[in-house]
Amino acid sequence: MKKLVGAIFMVLLLVGMTACSSNNNTSGTVKDEQEDKGLEEFGHTVKYNPNKLVNNGDPIEIEYWTWIGNDAVIKMAKEYEDIYPNIKIKIVEQPWDDIWTKLPLALKGDKGPAMFGIHNSQHDLLISYLAPYDIPVSDLQADFNSVEPHVIDDKVYYIDSVINTGNIYYNKQLWDEAGLTDSDIPKTWDQFREVAKKLTKIENGKMVQAGFNYNGSGGFDALFQGMNYQKGELLFKEDGKTVNFDHEATKENAKFLVDLYESDKVGSKDFGDDSTMSFGNGQSAMVYKWGWMAGELASKYPDIEYGVFPTPTPSEEVPFAFDRYNGESTPGININQSEEQQAVAQDFLKFLLANDDYSKEVAFLNASFPTKKSLADDEEIISDPVLKVLAPRIERLIWPGSFPSTIETTANQVIENILYNGQDIDAAIKEGQEKMEFDMKDMDFTSLEDKYQFYSEIK
Repeated sequence: MKKLVGAIFMVLLLVGMTACSSNNNTSGTVKDEQEDKGLEEFGHTVKYNPNKLVNNGDPIEIEYWTWIGNDAVIKMAKEYEDIYPNIKIKIVEQPWDDIWTKLPLALKGDKGPAMFGIHNSQHDLLISYLAPYDIPVSDLQADFNSVEPHVIDDKVYYIDSVINTGNIYYNKQLWDEAGLTDSDIPKTWDQFREVAKKLTKIENGKMVQAGFNYNGSGGFDALFQGMNYQKGELLFKEDGKTVNFDHEATKENAKFLVDLYESDKVGSKDFGDDSTMSFGNGQSAMVYKWGWMAGELASKYPDIEYGVFPTPTPSEEVPFAFDRYNGESTPGININQSEEQQAVAQDFLKFLLANDDYSKEVAFLNASFPTKKSLADDEEIISDPVLKVLAPRIERLIWPGSFPSTIETTANQVIENILYNGQDIDAAIKEGQEKMEFDMKDMDFTSLEDKYQFYSEIK
C-alpha cells in the first residue's frame, strides 16, 4: 500500500493540473479523463485495479451514513476521492439513537444513502433494503474468515470486517503488588480462582480491592455464554429457536461464579454495580470485558496500566469453543438507489475489501481482530495488547447470530435473584428459561450456531 499512497500523490498533482485546483473540495465536481492512474492493482483474491474511470469519469456524489465519528470508511473515502476526482462521498453522521429510525425511512424511497454502516443487531430492519455484494462469495471466503454465517441464498449483503470476544483485563500494578508474574497468568478456571484470591484485599473486615469483579452489564450475562460453549453447550436447542438456558452447564457455571463471591470472597455483589468503573478506579484487579474496554480505559482511565489475557477454560485442552464472538460489519449498499449510485458504491466497496489498510484501521479502532486472512500474522496486529490474545482463538469462536436481548437482560436478572434475593440457583435458572421463552415466542429468530466449523463435535 506504500506504493499506492505514493502514486496517489502523483494523481493529485495531475488532478490539480486538470481541474486548476488541488483542493479536495473539487471532488465530485470535475470530469475525470485519466483512465491510467499509474497505480498498482492490490488485493489478494478480491482484487482492485484503480486504473479505470468510475461512472465513466462523470461527476457524481453518493452519501454514506454512519453513527461512528471515526469510522474507518471515512478515511478510506478520502483516499478513494483522491484517486477519482469526479467522485464525492458525502459523509452523514447520525447519532446511534437516531440512525435506526431515520435510516429505514430514508431507504424506503430512491433518495436514501447509497451506502451506510450496518450493525448486525439491525439485520432484520435493514436486510430488505440491501443489494447483494457484486463479489463472488467464493472470493470473499478465500480472503475473509466468518463469511459463511452471512451467506443468504448464495449471496452476501455484508460480512464481518473484524470480530471480538471477551478477555480478562488485569491491573498490572495490583498484579505486581501481589507478587504475581507473567508465569502466573491462569489458563484454567481453577487457576484463575487462586490468582483472584491473591489479588483480593480485605481491611478491617471490609473489601477494599476485589480480585475479580463481574458486577453490572457485560458480566454474568456474557460470561455464562462463553463458559457454556467451553463445555460444549449451545446457546440454543436443536431447533435453533428455543433458548438453551436451563441445563447443567448454566447451573455449574452460575455456582462457580457465585462461589467466587460467597465462598472465596474474591469479589462481592456489594462492591459497586459497575465493574468497568471499579477497574478504572483501581479497585478491582480483574474484570471480564470485550474489546470496547480498551477504548473506555484510554478515554476515561488513561492512567491505568493494564494487561490482557485470554479467558480461562475448564481445562488446558482446547474446548469446543473459547467463547462467542460478535463482529463489526462492512457497509451495506442501498438496493433502491439508482444504478449509477449503486455502481459507484459497489466499486468503493471492492476498494475497501481489497485494501488491507481498511481492515487494519477497523481492527485498531475497535480493538477487534481482522477477519482478513492476510492479516493473521501482521506484526502491527499481533503486537497490539488486545489483538495478540485474540489471535490464537479466532478459529474457535462461535457466533450464534444477533440473538434477542432478553437472553442477556434476563440472565442479569437471574444472577441478581441469586445474589441479592437468595433464590435457589436451579429455581432462578428455570425461571430465567421460562422468561426468555416467553419473550421470544413471537420473534423470528434462528440461531447460526450450526454454521460453526466445529459444530459437528457436539452432535
